[in-house]
Order: sequence, then structure tokens, then C-alpha cells
Amino acid sequence: MASSEFDYSKYLTLLKKNKFVFTVTALAVMTMIAIASYLLPKKYEAKSTVFIEKSVIGELVKGLAITPSVEDKIKVLTYAINSRTLITKVIDELDLNTKKTGDAYTESLIASLQKNTVIKIKDKEGLFIISFQDSNPKLARDYVNTLVRRYIEENMSSKREESYGATKFLTEQMDTFKDKLMKAEEAVSSFKQREGSSAAMDTTMLLKEMNDSQQRLDDNKIKQSQLETTLSTMSRAGSDSNKLTALHNRLEELQRQYTDSYPDIIKTKEEIAALEGQTRKGRKNGSSAGESPEYTRAASELRALRQAEANLRVVVSKNRSLLHSVPAAKTSLESLERELQTQKVLYEQFVARQGQSEVSKQMEVQDKSTNFRIVDPAIMPIQPISPDRVKLILMGILAGLGAGFGLVFLKDQMNPAIKSVDTLKAMGLNVLAIIPSIEDPQQQVIQAKKDRILYACGGVYFSMILGVLAMEVLKRAGYL
Repeated sequence: MASSEFDYSKYLTLLKKNKFVFTVTALAVMTMIAIASYLLPKKYEAKSTVFIEKSVIGELVKGLAITPSVEDKIKVLTYAINSRTLITKVIDELDLNTKKTGDAYTESLIASLQKNTVIKIKDKEGLFIISFQDSNPKLARDYVNTLVRRYIEENMSSKREESYGATKFLTEQMDTFKDKLMKAEEAVSSFKQREGSSAAMDTTMLLKEMNDSQQRLDDNKIKQSQLETTLSTMSRAGSDSNKLTALHNRLEELQRQYTDSYPDIIKTKEEIAALEGQTRKGRKNGSSAGESPEYTRAASELRALRQAEANLRVVVSKNRSLLHSVPAAKTSLESLERELQTQKVLYEQFVARQGQSEVSKQMEVQDKSTNFRIVDPAIMPIQPISPDRVKLILMGILAGLGAGFGLVFLKDQMNPAIKSVDTLKAMGLNVLAIIPSIEDPQQQVIQAKKDRILYACGGVYFSMILGVLAMEVLKRAGYL
């Protein structure tokens, strides 16, 4: 505790000893900073508050119209307002680029405007505040108001153009898909007319019909065999009948494998015709028993069975061909119907979208979608926001006190004189005695008088600085 008191007394004594240096330095620094606060250029700030309100009509037509949400507009707000394109239009409208010295000056002007423009967004409230600082209060006000107005106009104009463009595009696409839908319908209709029977045919019924035909063929074959046996027995010329039967059997076997133009089939038919001619000749000569009614009826029935067999084979062949063509026809029909359904769905979607686009366009044209409402337009600022003289003067007072004490301390450190006994002891010297300083009373009176003058002048001067500070505080409060 004693050490702390000693240190405090030491620095207090040091200040008292160098009071002139401390006072002059502190007041000089305070004065310079106070004067500098008045020499710095003034900057005025103008601000405007804009509210993005949701339209009641927009909520009513939700799902029928496509309109951008408040959140979407706020997301791009900062970039859109501070965009080079928009600021260029504001510059042209306010005629700020009067020098027109070149692109470099224009770019520096745009960069300066962007730097001094501050945009604060309040998502929950749906507000955004635009502020701008400039040395000219009128320019600051006009710039903010023009920037906000331009942004609102550009936003509304772009949305209208977008709505018109979307409606036009959807109308064109709807016509295109309508043509495709009609072509798909025509393709399905034409295919049904051409291949409709095959595509609509039931393969199960077709297989059943083929099996029935094959069964009848087998039964027919059995009956033919029976009749041929009967005829063979009834014929007097047994060898010729047997040979004729054998030739017929061979002809049937060959016809199953080859066409009628095959040489063996032609040869066999000739042999059958020759043998039948001999048989008919024998009948005329009365050498055959085939003239009996039973023989004639059996031969007639055999010919009918053979004709029925030929007809059944044609039916089986036709059904087999249909059976092979049904899957391909069904696949083609399904593909065409699938394409028709796809085109129909797309066309219906475009019709719905076109209706939404039309409603959206009407809302944008009549300003029924999300609206921008200027809550507080920018007014011409009266008090500058920069420089902050109150803050600068307070900082100047603190800086002056610190500079005065620092200079005194630096002067003391640079003085090579021995200042305390501890210094001598640290140097290893023995202290025999301490001779106190002898003060001259007359000199003390003179010094006291100088000190009073210094304190009085310093106090008055410091009071003037405090007076300036008080005046700035009153100005800020609006009392002056």
C-alpha cells in the first residue's frame, strides 16, 4: 500500500513540477482536435423506408396465379438496388455526371455512390431502409428518392414484361402441343382402322379356335382313312384302288411339305389322274364294282372330307398368321396410345399454365400483385451525421490529457539527473546523507503567482473547450 502511495505521489509530483509542459501540451492537442472537427467536411444522411405489402388479391388467387413472394423480392433487393444499371439511370436523371470526362470518371462515381448507399433489410417486418450519405443534403435526399422510385418502376416494368413474355410463350407452346395431340389422335385412329381387328383380337380365343380346327382335322383324317378302307374293300380292282390310295396318301404328305409346283407333286397328280382314268374306263366296261350306290356315296363323302380338310388347313394357317401378328399390333397400338396420352397431359398442363399466366399478367398490369409502399420518403437532412463533433471533442480531451502526461513522462525519462536515493543504491554507491533543497521564499512567491496565472488561463481555456462541447450537445438535442 505504501509503495502504491509512493508511486502516486511520485507521478503527481512529476506533473506538478512540469505543470507548464503538461498544461500547454494538453490544451494544444485538445485545441487541434476541436478545430479539426470543424474543418472536416460535413456529411448528411438521407433515408427512405419502403414496405413490401402482400396483396389481398394475391392471396385469393393463390394457386391460380404465379406471383413472386415477398421473400423472393427481398433476396434480390440489395443487389438490384445497388446494381450498376439502376445507379446509371439515377445518375442520368439527376444529371450527376456533368463532367463526362470519360468512362473512368463514371465508374468512380458509380463506385462512390454504391459505397455510400446502405440498405438494411428487415425480413420479418417486410421492410427495407435505404440510406445515402453525401456532403450535399439536397443531393442525398434526391438520390435516395430517385433510387427508390426507379427501383419500384423497374421492378413493376420487368414483372409486366416477364408476364407478357410468359403468356406469349405458353400460348405458342400450347398451339404446338395441340397440333401434336391432333396428329397423335389421327395416328391412333388410322392404326385402329388398319390393324384394329388384330390389335383387339383375344389370343386365348384364337388359340382355342386353332385347337378346335386341329381337332376337326384329326377327326377328318380318321374318317378319310375309314372311307378309303371301305372303298378299297368295295373295289374289284383291288390293286388299282390300293395304288390309288397310296398315291393319294403320298400326295397329301408332299402337299404338307411343298407347294403344288413341286415336281414330285405334279408327277404324283399325273399318276393319280391316269389311274383314275383307267378306273373310270373299267367302270364303263362293267369291270368295276364301283358303280354301286354304296361305293358312289362313300367316294362322294371322301371327296367332301378332303375339301373340308383343305378348308380347315386354310383356317389354321390364317389363325397362325394372326397369332404371330397380334403381339406386334398390340405393341404398336399401345405405343401410339401412350404417345397420345403424353401429348394430352402436356397439352392440359399448358392450358392450365396459360390460364395462370393470363391471371398473373392481369395482376401485374393492374398492379394487383405484391406492392411497394414508401412509408417514409427521404427528406432533406438538417444536421450532419459526420463529423461527430461531440465524440471528437471528448476524444480530444482524453487525447490531450494523455499527450500532456506522456510528454512529461518522456521528458523525465530523458533527463540524466539522479532523481532518487534508490537509483544511487542500485548503482552500488553508498549514500552518506541527503541534503534537502533550500527554497527561496521570494522565489516561491513569484512561482506561486505564475502558477496561479497558468492555472487561471488553463482553466479558462479548458472552460472554452467545454463550452464548445456543451454547445454541440445542445445542437444535437435540438435546443440550438
